[in-house]
Amino acid sequence: MRFRATVENVAIFCRIIQAVEKLQRKCIIKFTENEMHIICNDDANEGGIQVWSVVKVDSIFTNYRIQSNANNQITVALSTEALLSSLRSSSASASSTAAASSILPAYDADELVMKLAKKNDQAVLSFEMFGVSRSGRKVRVTHDVRIEVMRPAEVEKLREPLCPEPDVHILLPPLQKLRTIVERLRPLSDVLALRANNSGKLQMAISTDSVKVETQWIGCANPSLRQAQVEEEENVEAEPTEKPDPETVFSVLVSVRSFLKFLNSHVVSTTTIACICQKHCAILYVYIGEVADAGGVLTFYIPSVIED
Repeated sequence: MRFRATVENVAIFCRIIQAVEKLQRKCIIKFTENEMHIICNDDANEGGIQVWSVVKVDSIFTNYRIQSNANNQITVALSTEALLSSLRSSSASASSTAAASSILPAYDADELVMKLAKKNDQAVLSFEMFGVSRSGRKVRVTHDVRIEVMRPAEVEKLREPLCPEPDVHILLPPLQKLRTIVERLRPLSDVLALRANNSGKLQMAISTDSVKVETQWIGCANPSLRQAQVEEEENVEAEPTEKPDPETVFSVLVSVRSFLKFLNSHVVSTTTIACICQKHCAILYVYIGEVADAGGVLTFYIPSVIED
């Protein structure tokens, strides 16, 4: 089993891990010959939220080499916090916050090599950084992240959530703006109603005994079903349905805290498409780059909240 790659786009890799790090302490990363899959599927996650992401190898790595008896696939479980720390340590440009930048070491990595290794009988994902310190001296720094290599039988059991065909697909406004709104709604309610129709209307609302608040956007794009679900066609139950009235509003109730955790992906998002499965779940596709030429997509599954 061999794996080695140069992390060419450290900033994007770092932001992807930053987007999922708040969900759970450990994530699963599956490396294949052409893709990297990052999975957060722990049932203990807040509100049952899951992430299944697919990133093209050439959008982040160069000199990518992988070899294994499992069809040249290697799947590992590791700490998201430790991985994020290693990536941030390579360069100030990998951090999206001034606070994180202030605690980075006094060097910038010219090259970051990630490889599978074994140290003291412990499997690790080793990050070797080669660069120059701010005083002009050459430096070589190594960070090791402990990993658990998963057996093929364990990997086979990994299954993306099976969902009904979405009732509506809608392009979301910038996630940073949505985050500001939802942050203000959080003290008022634990449950958020996400509503949309096929004529470009999007609504977010809360309703309690003491307060009702609704925010609405009009003129949002409704992408085609094929465009929005190209990454997950095999995981959707195909059910023939009639084309709905474009003015019909579909809705799902989700945990406010879960939705805020999804909104952490604003650090990597350029385009985000929301899919509503009426009273079942919300599926959110966060594209890395423009949809037509995306370097990858993070798919968030947020189950519906059942009202008492």
